[in-house]
Amino acid sequence: MASPSQASLLLQKQLKDLCKNPVDGFSAGLLDESNLFEWSVTIIGPPDTLYEGGFFNAIMSFPPNYPNSPPTVRFTSEIWHPNVYPDGKVCISILHPPGDDPNGYELASERWSPVHTVESIVLSIISMLSSPNDESPANVEAAKEWRERRDDFKKKVSRCVFHEDRRLGFFVLCRGWANHAVVSIVYSTDVIVLGL
Repeated sequence: MASPSQASLLLQKQLKDLCKNPVDGFSAGLLDESNLFEWSVTIIGPPDTLYEGGFFNAIMSFPPNYPNSPPTVRFTSEIWHPNVYPDGKVCISILHPPGDDPNGYELASERWSPVHTVESIVLSIISMLSSPNDESPANVEAAKEWRERRDDFKKKVSRCVFHEDRRLGFFVLCRGWANHAVVSIVYSTDVIVLGL
């Protein structure tokens, strides 16, 4: 079992790696610099999908025994998707505890493994946005619309993508001795000039 200090060291390393080698499609950093176990994530809607053009904010919460247990991810931005519960919690296989699925929907190899990183988790969520799984949905109504009323589904997703409060400015700054990543989303049309 991983100790809190082992989890902290691993999360520090993953944060440092993401600062040194940013990945297209998302930004991730600490929600609060004093807490390595709560991250803020912003996912850019993948090209050629219904989510293209959207910026979706989420909170990734890590348990003290990470990486032996998976984090939870909850969107704080409005999102309409079969694999996202109405409260924003993401439901994908790699975020389910390791071992056999008591419901028989997933293979043990599809569930959480300690080899996953923040990067692999977020890339899986981006993949989920591109290819919803409507066979075991978290949001039954979204799954029904996806299957039976695709135009209604597209309209709801479009409202999430082009929500009027989503006029944005976006930047990522890696700084300081601990290589903390600071992520800010600005919800206005104001121009912000940063002096570094």
